[in-house]
Amino acid sequence: MKALSLPMEVLGRVLLGLYFLVPGLMKITGYVGMQAYMTQHGVPWVQPLLILTIVLEVGGGLALIAGWRTKWVALLLAGLTLVINLYMHDFWNFYEGGSQQHETQNFIKNMAIFAGLLILAARGAPRASLDARASPP
Repeated sequence: MKALSLPMEVLGRVLLGLYFLVPGLMKITGYVGMQAYMTQHGVPWVQPLLILTIVLEVGGGLALIAGWRTKWVALLLAGLTLVINLYMHDFWNFYEGGSQQHETQNFIKNMAIFAGLLILAARGAPRASLDARASPP
């Protein structure tokens, strides 16, 4: 297992980064639809928060993939995930055309992502990362 720890660590960090990068890019191409979805869920200040979310998801996703300032970026994305979960995957509310089962599944999935980000925030990316290159051995 020890021989696999570095590839697993890098793959896990890259996959977490992609989890934010890809949806962030999709929010750009589906901007109007995302605005409507956020409005339907009662998110305040939709326009500035959507722009902020895109910046955090794309920038944070790239930072995680590269392993740059991993602890802080993971903590920031954990907070973003929690806020998104409470507003956008609020399975306890009913929305016209929505699916409570789908929102429940997304809520639970996002809590697992949140947990992974907390672990990454605690551990950082000590190997095979920009953080490792910036730190003396």
